[in-house]
Amino acid sequence: MGLVGMILIVLGFGVLSCALADQSPLLWVGGGAGQVNTYRIPLLTSTVNGSLLAFSEGRKKSSADVGAKFIALRRSKDKGATWSPTTFIVDDGSQADGLNLGSVVVDESTGAVILIYAVCFHQYQCNPSSTMMVQSLDDGYTWSSPRNLSVELGVKSFAPGPGFGIQKRYPPKVGRLVVCGHGTIEGDGVFCIVSDDHGKSWKNGAALKSVPYNQPKQPLDFNPDECQPIELNDGSIVINIRNQNNYHCRCRMVVRSWDACESLPVEELVFDKTLIDPVVAAGVLQKHNVMYFTNPSSTQHRVNLTLRWSFTDGKSWENEAVQIWAGPSGYSTMTSLEGNAAEDSKYIYVIYEKGRKDYCETISFAKIHLYGGK
Repeated sequence: MGLVGMILIVLGFGVLSCALADQSPLLWVGGGAGQVNTYRIPLLTSTVNGSLLAFSEGRKKSSADVGAKFIALRRSKDKGATWSPTTFIVDDGSQADGLNLGSVVVDESTGAVILIYAVCFHQYQCNPSSTMMVQSLDDGYTWSSPRNLSVELGVKSFAPGPGFGIQKRYPPKVGRLVVCGHGTIEGDGVFCIVSDDHGKSWKNGAALKSVPYNQPKQPLDFNPDECQPIELNDGSIVINIRNQNNYHCRCRMVVRSWDACESLPVEELVFDKTLIDPVVAAGVLQKHNVMYFTNPSSTQHRVNLTLRWSFTDGKSWENEAVQIWAGPSGYSTMTSLEGNAAEDSKYIYVIYEKGRKDYCETISFAKIHLYGGK
């Protein structure tokens, strides 16, 4: 198998390298064939049974954020080697402002795969907005009917993710499900919702509000947007955030919560100038005390999808990086398998928007060996 990128880092007594196969499979291809015009917003997770589940928005009529959509799903039971045919697990019909993905969270104690998404988020020819949930109890084979969480959370717009939610493994609040996103639960900014009963009920958690709050924005205003949370070994939650209006820099915002996303103190907010960004949703993953980050590494354009890593919980990043795709590239999500097999410790998996002329032509999958193997 050919290699398009390999790096080598020596850290203490150990060696870490990453190898990327040159033939990444395309999970979805747009172009107007069949019932879908464009596939966007890729999500990826692993289940307690070791399957990989890939999700995307199947935008029926155009590539626009508004409009009718499906939630598309493909499954892999062999670590990404083969994938099931596409199934549509949610269909919003012909709504003018349909569903928007979304965040997927796996409850490790029950095995449930929970998918949170929005309907009528932009309130275009519809009102009010709703936060919705579907779940699978059989490893992604079948899915529940959609459940409207707005009775619990309120009806103001909230766009989860896009990416994955987390289940707390360390104190405080072990077992809590945390899903973060952006929009207007109370106004503009980043907001989190939490569940302490395995998704049976949800409540509003932390907020990092924009400035000016809930008002029209200007260039360079403070406007945190799409985000990805991860939990560190000390029990804190770090949220990597899209810097929508390029406040302070053309780079990522990062905020930390010490109380299981009950609060997001502004004192814990930093701007990571190493992680340059063209205003996009990015991927973050913590595995074996290494933090991984994927985004189109550019200050101006959605190109050059790049994998970086940190041995310091994101306080600093290694100089070397792996270029996953040089051309047009957009949103990305990462996951890994947590099984006992030796192979599971060697790989991470990336799903991302990829094209030759436009970043939303396809959704591709990459399996990356962390130690330079094939």
